[in-house]
Amino acid sequence: MTAQSLEGLRLFLVEDEALVAMLLEDMLADLGCVVVEVAGSLSQALERLDVANDADGAILDVNLGGEQVYPFADALAAREIPFLFATGYGRVGVSARYPAAQVLAKPYGQAELAAALETIRRSGAKRH
Repeated sequence: MTAQSLEGLRLFLVEDEALVAMLLEDMLADLGCVVVEVAGSLSQALERLDVANDADGAILDVNLGGEQVYPFADALAAREIPFLFATGYGRVGVSARYPAAQVLAKPYGQAELAAALETIRRSGAKRH
């Protein structure tokens, strides 16, 4: 897979750790993706839900300073916007109510990120 296949993919990020968010933004830029929004909390993400409508997908940290990202994930699912969970706890860190959700285990590298984003690109293409 080449970064070219991800060129222009528009993503909404929800990540409460500023350094992790910056590193993720850098990796996404290297892959040719466009970050449409970065939210650092559940409330920020929900306030910017209108921006998510313009995204091809989202990368969601599960634990946001003690709050779970699930209300935002549910809102994305209702809008048929594909997303993946990024968590240091891997699959066990994701609620059982999301059995089919893609999970990117932290820490991850650019190759793992690119592979996960290919799934988002394919899912997002079904929306358009």
